[in-house]
Amino acid sequence: MAGKKKIKVTQVRSIIHCTKTQRDTVASLGLKRIRHSRILEDSPVYRGMVAAVPHLVTLEEIKA
Repeated sequence: MAGKKKIKVTQVRSIIHCTKTQRDTVASLGLKRIRHSRILEDSPVYRGMVAAVPHLVTLEEIKA
């Protein structure tokens, strides 16, 4: 049985001049500072959160 797909989300820009909604989205992804990364399950929920702040984060797919 194959494992679940994973994605790596990395914050690449500051959230200083962003709206509160965008800051909350980055925090919900578990990112705390620039160049901080999190490995998350590949789900529509996380994909939608990343799509809401594409100018602040990068997304990499991890093949298992």
